[in-house]
Amino acid sequence: MLNVVSANPFICFCVKGCVPYASKLTKLLILMKKITLSALTLTLFSSGLFAQTTLTFDAQNAREGETVEYCLTHKKRAEMLQLSGVVQQEALDNIIRAQEAAEQAANGTPEATTYYVPVVFHLLHNNGTEKISDDQILDAFEILNRDYDLQNADADNVVNAFNASNPSASTTPFDTDIEFVLATKAPDGSCFSGITHTVSSATSVTSSQNGGQQVNAIKNGNDVYQGEWAGNKYLNIFICADIGGAAGYTFTPSNWVGSGMDNGIWILHSYVGSIGTGSPSASRALTHECGHWLNLDHVWGPNNNPGNASSCNDDDAVNDTPDCIGLSTCSLVSNTCSGDDGYWGFDQIDNTENYMDYSYCSKMFTPGQGQRMRNALNSSVGGRNNLKTAGNLSFTGANGNTYLCKAEFSADKITVCAGETINFDDQSYNEVSTWAWTFAGGTPAISSNQNPSIQYDTPGLYEVTLDATDGSTSDVETKMSYIRVLPGPHWIPFLEDFESFGTLENIVQWEVVDHGDNAEFELETNAGHTGTKCAKLPNYNENAGNFDELVSIPVDLSSITSAASMTLSFRYAYRKRGANNDEWLKVYATNNCGDTWSPRKTLHGDLLGSTVVSTSWTPASAADWTTVHMTNITSSYWVDNFRYKFEFESDGGNNFYLDNINIYAGSANNNLVVGLEGQEELSQLTLFPNPADNEVSVKFSVNNAQNVDFYIQDLSAKLIKTHTVHAAVGSNLVVLGTEELASGMYFLKINSGEAQQAIQFVVK
Repeated sequence: MLNVVSANPFICFCVKGCVPYASKLTKLLILMKKITLSALTLTLFSSGLFAQTTLTFDAQNAREGETVEYCLTHKKRAEMLQLSGVVQQEALDNIIRAQEAAEQAANGTPEATTYYVPVVFHLLHNNGTEKISDDQILDAFEILNRDYDLQNADADNVVNAFNASNPSASTTPFDTDIEFVLATKAPDGSCFSGITHTVSSATSVTSSQNGGQQVNAIKNGNDVYQGEWAGNKYLNIFICADIGGAAGYTFTPSNWVGSGMDNGIWILHSYVGSIGTGSPSASRALTHECGHWLNLDHVWGPNNNPGNASSCNDDDAVNDTPDCIGLSTCSLVSNTCSGDDGYWGFDQIDNTENYMDYSYCSKMFTPGQGQRMRNALNSSVGGRNNLKTAGNLSFTGANGNTYLCKAEFSADKITVCAGETINFDDQSYNEVSTWAWTFAGGTPAISSNQNPSIQYDTPGLYEVTLDATDGSTSDVETKMSYIRVLPGPHWIPFLEDFESFGTLENIVQWEVVDHGDNAEFELETNAGHTGTKCAKLPNYNENAGNFDELVSIPVDLSSITSAASMTLSFRYAYRKRGANNDEWLKVYATNNCGDTWSPRKTLHGDLLGSTVVSTSWTPASAADWTTVHMTNITSSYWVDNFRYKFEFESDGGNNFYLDNINIYAGSANNNLVVGLEGQEELSQLTLFPNPADNEVSVKFSVNNAQNVDFYIQDLSAKLIKTHTVHAAVGSNLVVLGTEELASGMYFLKINSGEAQQAIQFVVK
């Protein structure tokens, strides 16, 4: 028996379910004469080296309304064929395909010997939504094995032409007897869970980047083993935020690509599993990509655009998948090529429900596809045959001999208000029989449950300890100052001027959150607005993409009545480092002590600050500060555990300073402004955005500290809304919520005592 696979590396970018195309020896020979190369701007990698790419979105290769393409196999393949030495391998590949087609026709279905494939999931994230949970990854892993083991219940519901209950079915859903096993040993022999985590901005690639940079980021920065994870020892699956405009891609077996770490599978986080950022409709994407990795192609032939009539003349090197042109919808009666491929001898409807189609109703592999994938695991091409060997299964810890090598745990939240409950999750690996927990400051203080729930009543910082055992081996994990129980709330009016602090690190009043190994908020002792201290983020010379937070303790707003209003104001000082810096300040609020957060104000780019200073900058006078007045902390936030936080996203700019945070309830001046006069005290007045959506911002300057009244009127002069803020000397920015206003035109009238102005604006 020939155990051969394609020597040509195919790459597939997929949204979900691309389908294997029927293979016939005659059409393969035709295909060998038909290779057409087109000028493409996509380039590929060899032996771990990627070149730059320029991707142009192809709407024909995506479903309506989607912004990622199904697959880019034919584009990458055509470009690869332009590279030195690859054309000859393409010719060899076609010969191998013809041999394999004849072999499948002669030998039928494979023997039921289970092949085990060690898998490692590499999560590459930058603390964004792509930072999915291990549970979501494990959900994808279970779906993958379910599909390859024919344990998916929907396989019983395929159309009659392919249903196992139909004696005359031309082919039926097939159990491949291929099982994917989480590796538990890294290349250096250290034990791990089968999942690595890497924090890097490389999780999102641009048109001038590609997967090679993502692989290098994982090699150099993952939390398990920093180095090469060989592709002939592990099936490496890279989970990212952006992989160049596609949902997934991989290489079919190829000696040209080789057996390096980058001979793996790339996939978007939103196409991983059915939970979290994933979804049931996209959860078969990994099943599809593994099919490509095991040498399956699309059912309609070597192109990425289903629906082309010319695909009836192409082939997928699998005998029992009828000819078709490929579908992007779930049409169960399509017969796009009349099904007469010279193998069936009669009309056969398309195998629309195949995992290798674009139909989004994929449920099955055929026996011929199973044979082809098993052939790939018996071939030396690309090193696939080493993966399932007993020696490699032992080397990667995928042979079933698991033991406890690390106690580990996490919590659903680590900062809570007094009296709240925290749920702990045991993440020890890879075999645990008993658990002994110790919770300083918690109730209960000890637990033997695998995943206990603990209540914390007293403010402070507390450690947590887990002592886990598998019966013979034990390990202890202790996390110091892990749980933060916040002190009782501030009362209003509240002012934070930072003058009483000696440090911001682990002080009771503020929580400093550093997303990544970079500079974080700290106490500045020589640059306050009114005193000598303020909070500072030393952002100068920091990398773009860093996120930092300064988070408050609770503030009790429950005393504010429904007829009143309230304001959250603060002062900030900021300069750009370069004119093109686009840095972001976001202010969030929560009405449940931090379980959920909502953005209430965003400033970025020139709105945050337009002045450029190329050296590390410190404010020198009151004129360097801007005062922001937020009036959109609405009544839904007037609770006893209101919290707020400042989030700063870096773009390689300059330092950021924060001071004089003030929360107060105020009463508006009921004397409606009717004229415009005395404008010398109210200058540099601007309103944005206009039209407005959920809020409108008003920027102005005053020469003296004073109350400023704001009145919103409709076109009939009816008073809709009022608010008063305590304006500071210099620049002020007032945020007025417009969520409750109907679409239309309004007047904003402003009274500063000595100056009165009016501005017209529109609500969308």
